[in-house]
Amino acid sequence: MITLDLDTNEVTVLIEALESSISELRMEIADTDSSAFREKLKEKKRILNRVLHIVEGKEEDTAD
Repeated sequence: MITLDLDTNEVTVLIEALESSISELRMEIADTDSSAFREKLKEKKRILNRVLHIVEGKEEDTAD
């Protein structure tokens, strides 16, 4: 597990970057013809959403 020590501005920028990446992935998933590639993109989106929720404090970080 990695712990980050971020100030408020850094957290804000990280949240904005995650939201932007997730939004771009939604469009890329919709436009992708390859089902294998689409599944990889969906997994990446799930991971980014999980990180976003952790950064926003909406979900506890539970190591698997």
